[in-house]
Amino acid sequence: QVQLVESGGGLVQAGGSLRLSCAASGGTFSMYSMGWFRQAPGKEREFVVTISRNGNNTSYRDSVKGRFTISRDNAKNTVYLQMNSLKPEDTAVYYCAAQRSPYNGFVLPTVYDYWGQGTQVTVSS
Repeated sequence: QVQLVESGGGLVQAGGSLRLSCAASGGTFSMYSMGWFRQAPGKEREFVVTISRNGNNTSYRDSVKGRFTISRDNAKNTVYLQMNSLKPEDTAVYYCAAQRSPYNGFVLPTVYDYWGQGTQVTVSS
């Protein structure tokens, strides 16, 4: 029902910045909590950050706190991930995901219903 398309990945030097975008279609965007996940070679997919339906509640992985910022624009059906002070260990495929939720102000620690195709982020030292 919902399609998610990530963009904005690329190659950047350590200490640099990237801004990822995730455009949603096929559903009512404001009814979904959103999240960013990443998967590095040889490792399992891991949580990066989530944002509630209304954008007022966010939760970050410890290793990205203070460096990454998630935001959403419900009028544009888009969620963003601003990544600053990038490190080589941030190198991964980054995935956008959507969670159908009855809660406007917080995100349940449960399954995500829809996933994007991923965008590659590579940070060189």
